[in-house]
Order: sequence, then structure tokens, then C-alpha cells
Amino acid sequence: MSKQMIWILRDYERCSGCRLCEIACSLKHEGVIWPEASRIRIFEVAPGITIPHLCAQCPDYPCVKACPSNALSVDKETGAVIVDEGKCTLCGECVKACPGRVPRVVKGKSAVIICDLCGGDPECVKACEKAGYGALNVIARPTTSVIMHYAKTPEEIAKPLVKKVLDIEPEEVM
Repeated sequence: MSKQMIWILRDYERCSGCRLCEIACSLKHEGVIWPEASRIRIFEVAPGITIPHLCAQCPDYPCVKACPSNALSVDKETGAVIVDEGKCTLCGECVKACPGRVPRVVKGKSAVIICDLCGGDPECVKACEKAGYGALNVIARPTTSVIMHYAKTPEEIAKPLVKKVLDIEPEEVM
């Protein structure tokens, strides 16, 4: 896919929890299978309810604004958040500012990790498509209201899904 303002649409009901996206991401960015250092994470917040969680690319980029060392920037072509590892101090301000708590400090890494959309060709999406799940899809960057619907913690995202799929109140299992 050519570089353009893109976004990864998540279909939570199609996620099997296989974690192939985490493997593909860690192989791309780290050169080894290291799910903890994957820029996409799968959370099983209730039995059978798995949430693929990654940067929502908020229109106002609160993580970028919160960074005191200017280690975060926005790729003008893809819209992804880019981390300058040489500037990052691992202070965690970006994590606090993010409505979904997506940026992560991982032991063994010298900088915070955030999805960079693999430069416009996300490996997580390719792995999900190849497996036939279709839980992740690359689309043109959507409207602000759509983006902000995904800028939440995995637990917040899962609540309506628990109700719909399991037909129980989220508080009963989460």
C-alpha cells in the first residue's frame, strides 16, 4: 500500500486472540518474536473477548503534545506517531496523556513504543488477513468521531462487546 493518511480499523468481534499480529509486529520492529515489545497488543478482558489494542492516532495527538523532550512527532504522510529513540527519556508523560494508555515502556527498550503503521504497510494487518480473520483492516483515515471511538482502554472497549456477545453485564466478568 502506498504511503497515505491511513488507519487500522479493528473489528473486535472477528479477533480470535491468535496473537499473530503481535508476532508479525515484533518481528518487523525487533527482529525476534517478542510480543511484549509489539506495537499492537491483544488483551483478553473477559473469557473469549479479545481486544486488539493499538494507537488510535487521535486527531489532536495528546501523546505528542505531552512529550517534554519532543521525542514524539507525527508522520505527515501516514499520520502515525514516530518515536525518536535518541530523545525519549521514558518519562511516561505520553502514556498518561493517551486516552487509551497505548504508548508503553517495555523493559529492555530504550524508548517508549507506539504503533508507527510500519511506514504505511502494517505487518499486523497482513498477518491477520493471511490468517483469514479480518479483524484488522487498513482504511483511509476516518473522521474524528470514528477515531475517538477507538481511543479508549481495552476494558472500556470491551464493555459493550461483553454485553452483546456474552449477554451479561461486564461487571460480572471484568
